[in-house]
Amino acid sequence: MNRSLPRRAVLACLMGALLPGALPGSAVAQTDGPTAPIQQLNAALLQTMQAAATTPFAGRVKLIAPAVAAAFDLGQILRASAGPRWSAFSPAQQAALLDVFTHYTVASYAANFDGFDGERFEILPELRPAGADQIVQTRIVPRTGDTAQIDYQMRQTPNGWRAVDVLLDGSISRVAIQRSDFRALLASGDPAPLIASLQAKIAALEAGGKQ
Repeated sequence: MNRSLPRRAVLACLMGALLPGALPGSAVAQTDGPTAPIQQLNAALLQTMQAAATTPFAGRVKLIAPAVAAAFDLGQILRASAGPRWSAFSPAQQAALLDVFTHYTVASYAANFDGFDGERFEILPELRPAGADQIVQTRIVPRTGDTAQIDYQMRQTPNGWRAVDVLLDGSISRVAIQRSDFRALLASGDPAPLIASLQAKIAALEAGGKQ
């Protein structure tokens, strides 16, 4: 595995679209609160990375998909990324777009967290308030090379705490990047071009590419 994987993988998951128990160097495991879903996500990512040498892409998708679903409010992330045009889509269009966006998000993690070279995940104990939300601050620490900071903007939802944005280096917003990327594809008011684009990216990831 490339020793620059932590920053490469985080950038890929941010730009392309991002078990329970204490991890080495992390805060003590929690069973609820804004930190718990991120602890579970980090554990699943670590498991996926460690299994990558003997686990094909489809197997890595199965490993990471439940933790992604539990950690993120992908519906809210997609609505924020699509912007005002979201409300003009029919329920069927919204459902189709959310389905492919979910598959793409999981595929991005499965494709980019594809090996292990002694990395560890750390969760900082301090939460940072952001209005009614809470920022969970984490780091991916490689065996050698640069540490990658990745923060999660967590929101209390009817299903518990979920991430509604991901911030690389504490400031680069995944939602803002996706909003910019999606703008041209949604300019016609039809989500079909965005759905087709995401489907093509999923196919590329399944074929061994990285986004």
